[in-house]
Amino acid sequence: MIDLRSDTVTRPTAAMRKAMYAADVGDDVYGEDRVMNKLQDQVAGLLGKEAGLFIPSGTMSNQLAIRSQTQPGDEVICDYNAHIFNYEGGGPALLSGVQLHPLNGDHGILDPAEIRSAFRPTDHHYAQTRLIALENTHNRAGGVVYPLIMIEAVAKLARGQGILMHLDGARLMNAVIASGIDPAAYAEPFNSVSLCLSKGLGAPVGSVLVGDADLIEQAHRFRKLFGGGMRQVGSLAAAGLYALENNIERLADDHQRAKELAKTCLDLGVLENDLAWTQTNIVIMNFPKGDTAYLETKFRAEGLLVSVVNDHRIRLVTHLDFNDEQLVQTKQLLKKVLG
Repeated sequence: MIDLRSDTVTRPTAAMRKAMYAADVGDDVYGEDRVMNKLQDQVAGLLGKEAGLFIPSGTMSNQLAIRSQTQPGDEVICDYNAHIFNYEGGGPALLSGVQLHPLNGDHGILDPAEIRSAFRPTDHHYAQTRLIALENTHNRAGGVVYPLIMIEAVAKLARGQGILMHLDGARLMNAVIASGIDPAAYAEPFNSVSLCLSKGLGAPVGSVLVGDADLIEQAHRFRKLFGGGMRQVGSLAAAGLYALENNIERLADDHQRAKELAKTCLDLGVLENDLAWTQTNIVIMNFPKGDTAYLETKFRAEGLLVSVVNDHRIRLVTHLDFNDEQLVQTKQLLKKVLG
């Protein structure tokens, strides 16, 4: 079975498992797991921030960033298709007591002028705009890279209003490889950045939230409150370190295979966007007839697992467990089912 539902389906390689087995673990709640401390410091350094904190999941990492930088009754601006708005279970309302203000972006990219018009007046009648959350790469837009020039324009606007910035960088390293831009340059405009280790980087679990020392101290307290403090987690940290040291540059292979799949989808008339928007490892197919549930069953019967986004969109995600031989097979299956 070829699994293209997500890049979260990868399994640790033999070399990663060996690194996990050899990890010298300690109690992370006491700050005594040296491997975890190294991972947190390494990610913080990679992204040019003071401190980092390991979080069990990307969703919790985003929610901790919101909780640590807002007060109940505040408002967070995001894209309508953002992960925090669509896939995090209403967490901002439940865990932080804030409301989200989603805007319609162009492939997930928000217009700074529209963001400016969404700022709330300083008036007791309104929730106060406290945080702007961007996503890079943008999942529902098909892995689109958020242009740095647009990020900087939003950040300049936010700083002028005293508004904070958070980056859901679940697939940030995909953006880095696709653009050639240094990860610290992408992270610099943001007060907090979440980097996922368990997607394209291939670790089994976890994200790292980075920011200044005070912010991470706040997030550490709320991680405990949310039940995210763990004990001997050096084995997970070792997997993360291995991923950072070995699995970043190879993301280019995933991007190339996604581009090949997108070309096939274009030929079949089902590619949602222009080929230029397939920039990283996600391909979105569009089916106006609304028959994606039926098609998912057909694909599964042929040995291909896909992700149904809704009744007219199907997502394919390439990853380190998807090789060139499977690429050829997948293109043949797409033609068989859709041709």
